Amino acid sequence: MGKRRRAARSRTNPALIGGVVAVVVGGAGFAAYSMYSGDAAGEDRTSNRPAKTLTAGPVKAAEVQATADGFLTAWQRGDAAKAAALTNRTEAARAALSGYRKDAHIDEVTLTRGKASGPKVTFRVSATVSYKGKSKPLTYDSELTVVRAEDGKPLVDWQPSVVHPDLTEDDTLVTGEADPPVRALDRNGAELTTAKYPSLGTVLDGLREKYGRKAGGKAGVELRVVRGDSAKKSEQGAEESEDQPPNKTLLTMSKGIPGTLRTTLSATAQAVAEREVGERERASVVVMKPSTGEILAAANSSHGYNTALQGSLAPGSTMKIVTASMLLEKDLTSIDKPHPCPKYASYGGWKFQNVENFEIKNGTFRSSFAASCNTAFITQAEKLDDNDLTKQAQQVFGLGLNNWSTGVSSFDGAVPVQSNAQMASSLIGQGGVRMNPLNVASIISTAKTGIFRQPYLVSPDVDDRSLATAQRKLDASAQTQLHELLSYTATSGSAAEAMAGLGPDIGGKTGSAEVDGQKKPNGWFTAWRGDLAAAAVVQQGGRGGKSAGPLVAAVLRAGG
Repeated sequence: MGKRRRAARSRTNPALIGGVVAVVVGGAGFAAYSMYSGDAAGEDRTSNRPAKTLTAGPVKAAEVQATADGFLTAWQRGDAAKAAALTNRTEAARAALSGYRKDAHIDEVTLTRGKASGPKVTFRVSATVSYKGKSKPLTYDSELTVVRAEDGKPLVDWQPSVVHPDLTEDDTLVTGEADPPVRALDRNGAELTTAKYPSLGTVLDGLREKYGRKAGGKAGVELRVVRGDSAKKSEQGAEESEDQPPNKTLLTMSKGIPGTLRTTLSATAQAVAEREVGERERASVVVMKPSTGEILAAANSSHGYNTALQGSLAPGSTMKIVTASMLLEKDLTSIDKPHPCPKYASYGGWKFQNVENFEIKNGTFRSSFAASCNTAFITQAEKLDDNDLTKQAQQVFGLGLNNWSTGVSSFDGAVPVQSNAQMASSLIGQGGVRMNPLNVASIISTAKTGIFRQPYLVSPDVDDRSLATAQRKLDASAQTQLHELLSYTATSGSAAEAMAGLGPDIGGKTGSAEVDGQKKPNGWFTAWRGDLAAAAVVQQGGRGGKSAGPLVAAVLRAGG
């Protein structure tokens, strides 16, 4: 890259790069974009010509090109103020572009625009990161979008991702001493790496951020994304938030010396989980031990976001485990008591139905639960207070209190108080209820043992942290019946096909969750086998027994 930059400085004639004209900028020595017209968006507007009438409607191709060129030229020259003036969020853009050079120590910037697609423009960044005598090249792709402001001007729609695609709101790019690296081990001492277990990328980043110094490592120098909450917490000397994504390393200038940290993960279980999600699109799975709360595996088809631990999705009928426990405790039903499962049931102005409009005539709660009958739960809504499900989820299953401390970033689930039709929807895992595979695996673990044990990936003994606890145990009679319901579902109900051959100590629950804009619902499945529990979601997978069920069965069959 250095040779190419020196050659660029010696040119006297413009060169075509990526469909734009690069010219020598006097004194700067960097390639920059020429403007296509004298009235381009990046030109200084000092002319005394009469102002043109402002344009309305969608931005035109020429406006997109000129605005993008003006913005990229100013950024490349290091003129943060001028580049920011071409955006619709001037202050935020100026701060980010100034920090790009000042805090991230990125210079010798060359920006190469690609082709526009409507209002979107892709571009490539080629630059150098220089810090305390060390320099390394940096190359990546990004994009921007041009929009029309209220006054008619075409402007870059400012998002942090314009600067770098890994940036979100309030994040910053920083080059300097980073958290010491961590050599993460599984429960038996096997090393865990992203090369072997790609799904663990965000997990290992989080372990490094939280335990790098505690594990005895030595810091190196890196260019990294520092998350907004992380920066604020650091300034205040406070602990990191459990549900925020970890900082991310983009470029290593000098390697640190890793410390060693043992986790609860199982290399065997993780390998199977990685294989299974790799065979599916948008699948996530978690495996844990109900008796202890230890997380044995967490894997995702997509490695950019940890849906398994941080996702926030409607869990569909897997939520009926919590709802059933509440109905049993309130003595509103029992497993072999007659229980209605009509084709339709209405509440709060909404009409609910079962999949394919099935009904069970003269059925019991056992048969309704095993068949995952929606209306069997909706018919009970009129007997409940708006906050009953929320209290059950929090007090017995430890959900939605934002106090789990797993050792890495995670989400505890959400079961908000709702009313009318939304309250009824929440009984079947829709409405405002939000979960991820970790939460659902924890739910079935609590159902199996009767006691909530907070899932964790790093032992609390490592850093003397406290694990969350539930206010009370599940009522003994309700727990016995719930255990029987789940066992029956896994042997004779909707979960039986996936769980075939895994007995005798098994239990399971299927689920599907409708999502606006999706043709197919998300498929959910959760089950236990002995002292292993797992939950999975296949987004847009359809029926949970068919899509997520085989995934869960595979990881349970492999063991921990």
